[in-house]
Amino acid sequence: MPLLQLDSVTVRLGGRTVLDTVDLAVAEHRTVCVLGPSGSGKSTLLRVVAGLQRADAGRVLLAGRDQSAVPVHRRGVGLMFQDHQLFPQRDVAQNVAFGLRMRGARRAESERRVAELLELVGLPGAQRRSVGRLSGGEQQRVALARALAPNPRLLMLDEPLGQLDRSLRERLVVELRTLFGQLGTTVLAVTHDQGEAFALADRVVVMREGCIAQEGTPLEVWQRPASEFVARFLGFDNIVEAGVAGDVAETVWGKLPVPLGTPQGRCRVLVRPGGVRLVPAADGLPCEVVGRTFRGDHVAVLLRPSAGPELEASCGLGAAPEAGARVGVAFAGDEVVVLGE
Repeated sequence: MPLLQLDSVTVRLGGRTVLDTVDLAVAEHRTVCVLGPSGSGKSTLLRVVAGLQRADAGRVLLAGRDQSAVPVHRRGVGLMFQDHQLFPQRDVAQNVAFGLRMRGARRAESERRVAELLELVGLPGAQRRSVGRLSGGEQQRVALARALAPNPRLLMLDEPLGQLDRSLRERLVVELRTLFGQLGTTVLAVTHDQGEAFALADRVVVMREGCIAQEGTPLEVWQRPASEFVARFLGFDNIVEAGVAGDVAETVWGKLPVPLGTPQGRCRVLVRPGGVRLVPAADGLPCEVVGRTFRGDHVAVLLRPSAGPELEASCGLGAAPEAGARVGVAFAGDEVVVLGE
């Protein structure tokens, strides 16, 4: 039995369906990240689980128990917001201990738990510091310690790293994954940042207009987007109409190899940038290099073929041709994905 289960949950706000019969299961000791653009329903989903938003239909179950009549403070969940919502008039220890005091914890127990959590989140000895003098990353750590203090059955994170700069986000997301593994915490997080979700999660859920568009491990979703929406949301644009016959897809770019067993007929196909191979102009689809973008460990090369939409190729740092060069393109079959509706 999953720790958290959403059973056909529907939410309507102002005549609009924000969540549309959503089914979702979160296993114990796992981290699930709900990913999607603004307005996709991901934050509403979090609020329904927390009890801050009533569902119009469906059920939320925690450890098999229907939460419909359970008030927020009795659900045993922790919630960490994007803006942290710390108490500026209280010091770090008083912020972290807030949930413990609400539960009637003894002073000695509270002090021990606060010290333990501050050590875990990398702020040892910070009990008497003013939260107003903390950096953004330090405030994020205090908010996390506060959410963990009452030992919630489920920890929920709403854009937890959204206000931090990229380098700090990348460092903290690794620390969070390690911490959750150490504690065995069950986590449901929502974010619009693909990199954050794929680095943090055991499973990724992509939402579109109140529905789940795809669910799977980070590797499954990244390597095999289920639809054109998911592919484009993840940043893949090499998508074109195709007609599949046998193990070949006929496209405006020419014939592309597709996996054995691919359904026959009309479809849309994605060629991941790593599957766009540059060859001499005479040996492949003729293209002109119209742009290059440095991406840290590779160069994204934008190519304009004589027909059809532009293509993006992923090239090594020393192998990317200059803008204006004429090249040929060949396609690797293991990087071609046939997309669903």
